[in-house]
Amino acid sequence: MDPKHSGEMLQHLEEQDKFLKDAYRSMIHELRKLQVEEQMLMLKFHDLMSAHGTKKKHLDEVLNDSEPGQSRSLVNVPSDG
Repeated sequence: MDPKHSGEMLQHLEEQDKFLKDAYRSMIHELRKLQVEEQMLMLKFHDLMSAHGTKKKHLDEVLNDSEPGQSRSLVNVPSDG
């Protein structure tokens, strides 16, 4: 490396270092935003699945509480027999 260009090279490397640090900070910020968004979506998904599970559990209880001989479908159609 030529000593007369070492000052320019150092300045160039310092600028590159600054750009890389800015890019790193930007990527970390975006990653944190995405992690928060993922966490919020997972909570909403959990709430949705919990509600769906509660409805399904209630439906199963209704179907299982029917008297023997009764249809277990949601819509009872009278038989002709």
